[in-house]
Amino acid sequence: MAALFLKKLTLQTIKTENCCIRRCLSKYILQGPASPRPPRLIHAKAFSTEDTQDESTKKKKNETAFSSVGRKINERIIHVLDEQGNDLGHMHRANVIRLMTERDLRLVKRDASAEPPQYQLLTGAQIHQERLRLREAERAAPKPGPTLTKELTFSSNIGQHDLNTKSKQIQQWIEKKYKVQITVKKGKSADEPEDKMEEMCNRIVQAVSGIATFSSRPQPIRGGKAVMCVLRPLSKKEEAAWRAAPGTPRGDALNTGDGKDGASGVLPH
Repeated sequence: MAALFLKKLTLQTIKTENCCIRRCLSKYILQGPASPRPPRLIHAKAFSTEDTQDESTKKKKNETAFSSVGRKINERIIHVLDEQGNDLGHMHRANVIRLMTERDLRLVKRDASAEPPQYQLLTGAQIHQERLRLREAERAAPKPGPTLTKELTFSSNIGQHDLNTKSKQIQQWIEKKYKVQITVKKGKSADEPEDKMEEMCNRIVQAVSGIATFSSRPQPIRGGKAVMCVLRPLSKKEEAAWRAAPGTPRGDALNTGDGKDGASGVLPH
């Protein structure tokens, strides 16, 4: 009903208003609103932090690659070494370029953080050999990876033979660069000392002191009904310091028993 009334009102306005308004409104009513334009597709590169990181990593890798810088030397004065490693001192870049041309040498950046930056003149064969050496060193370097954790749980009233077996297992895991989470549960004996569980953790880490140490010291869990600790392999620096310490026992730290029980890795009493 309202729509019909609005239509009648519009037609009445067309008849009564001046020609300009009538012509404009008539054109709008007869032709209707202009058809909307079809949407246009805009091609845009999606933003991604991974793309940014990849580009940054690629750029950094290219900057640190061992290669000739050509004749585009950004610094006016640089510190130069010749192909034999002899120090030529500070030189103007024009003199360096002239020396490169005369002796058919390439220029390689050695230390960009030095003041002035240090460069070396090398032959193409020397650059190739250095690239091969760096590639071999990169392949030989250990690949970083996630540190895995092994878990071991036993009671504080465990027998000595079983404890020796478990201690040997701990040693094998540590040698493979695993972390070892040890949980010692409280024994059923009523007269067991309160610190026996923690003492057992300390005995184990003492037995493997040459290859492992605490990553997490013994802490009570389960309302004091158990104690948990985590062992980790020694770093090369820690291992060297342990071997250099006076009174360090030689040989396998776990092989301290007489072997009468047929098990290696006897823990000290």
